[in-house]
Amino acid sequence: MCSPGMVQKYLNRISGPLLDRIDIHIEVVPVNYDKLSDFGKTEHSSSVRKRVIRAREIQAKRFEGVKGIYSNAQMTSSMQRKYCQLDEQGGRLLKTAMDVRGLSARAYDRILKVAQTIADLDESEHILAEHISEAINYRNLDKEGWAG
Repeated sequence: MCSPGMVQKYLNRISGPLLDRIDIHIEVVPVNYDKLSDFGKTEHSSSVRKRVIRAREIQAKRFEGVKGIYSNAQMTSSMQRKYCQLDEQGGRLLKTAMDVRGLSARAYDRILKVAQTIADLDESEHILAEHISEAINYRNLDKEGWAG
């Protein structure tokens, strides 16, 4: 077990430009017994697999005529402008996150790609504010002092 200060010192060694190239970074915290022993409603892995396969089919169709592009992660900035349209609420949410967290243009691109993938998993034709919110929350290392 490291102290929060030691963890933060280690994390500070990761440069911003390197961190920007990682699409998803989340903090994994220990799970307590009550959560582990809870037999409440869960999603079976076979249904998750079906959703992932369907999302990949959606992406394959989206990029059908584009050579070398098979998934949202491979989109260029111009492709993002074409495919990743945000509604007013989603745009405001992303703008606020950019301003508050001081995110880079590369982080903006990563958030849009992840949000599009989340929308595909939901089989949503458009990126909704909830998809943007979830994608932003997958950028934990962009938060100041996230490790304590």
